[in-house]
Amino acid sequence: MTPYAEVIGSPVAQSKSPAIHRFWLQKLEIEADYRATEVPGDGLPEYLERRRDDPHWRGCNVTMPLKQMVLPLLDHVATDASAIGAVNTVVRAGSGALSGHNTDAGGFVEPLAPLLAERHWLRMARVIGTGGAARAIVHALAEHGFVIVLAGRDRAKARSLLMQLAPEGEHHTPPLEHFASATDFAFDDREGCLDLVINASALGMQGQPPLAFDWSHAPPGAIAYDIITDPVQTTFLRRAEAAGHRTIDGLAMLIGQAAAAFELFFGRPAPRQHDAELRALLTR
Repeated sequence: MTPYAEVIGSPVAQSKSPAIHRFWLQKLEIEADYRATEVPGDGLPEYLERRRDDPHWRGCNVTMPLKQMVLPLLDHVATDASAIGAVNTVVRAGSGALSGHNTDAGGFVEPLAPLLAERHWLRMARVIGTGGAARAIVHALAEHGFVIVLAGRDRAKARSLLMQLAPEGEHHTPPLEHFASATDFAFDDREGCLDLVINASALGMQGQPPLAFDWSHAPPGAIAYDIITDPVQTTFLRRAEAAGHRTIDGLAMLIGQAAAAFELFFGRPAPRQHDAELRALLTR
């Protein structure tokens, strides 16, 4: 039997993870496979129990809506995943024990690394979304000294998330609709500051409602970051570019988090020298 890993969630058919992992497996000539498996929330316990007994199963990536639901079903949760309160990667040990990890935070930070190596007078991030991916992003932002403005459909959930993941600092939770209409706010001098505007929600994804964000709410020089990968070039990013902002698309985070998971599954670093070829494959 061939060793394999997979991505689970509901829905999962649109996931780009199989294409990414199979690309790397082929480049490294590893005899293994990576699949997509539909697993609804109520089927998660049974799924994990079946996989525990499969010696060929290396683990799985976990996507919506399972990233928090999976936590109590695991034997061990890594420190980062425990702090974030969400797991996106499950790895099977030889004994059948299951350990949970979160590679979303590292994947999110990866394209920002050159900027985070610089010193800033102020770092501020406006974040849309309060789901599992947003938890990892808020955790990473707090670790790197950002003031966080977190907006979601449920303000109470946003406040709770900040209290859990970023209890220190003067963070804010405006209503989501605050960003929908134009503002004439006069931003102060942003030289020496790092400003991010991050869509960490499903808004703007294929089949979902659009994200209503007016770019007058972003200071000059802000960077737009959208974690959505379907489509890769979202309306959010197109409007940011039209307003003169730099952009980071969802493939950056997706490939970064996948690389960390790949090494956990297959014991080899992902061949990142082929990133340009991989991006071309994913955007056909």
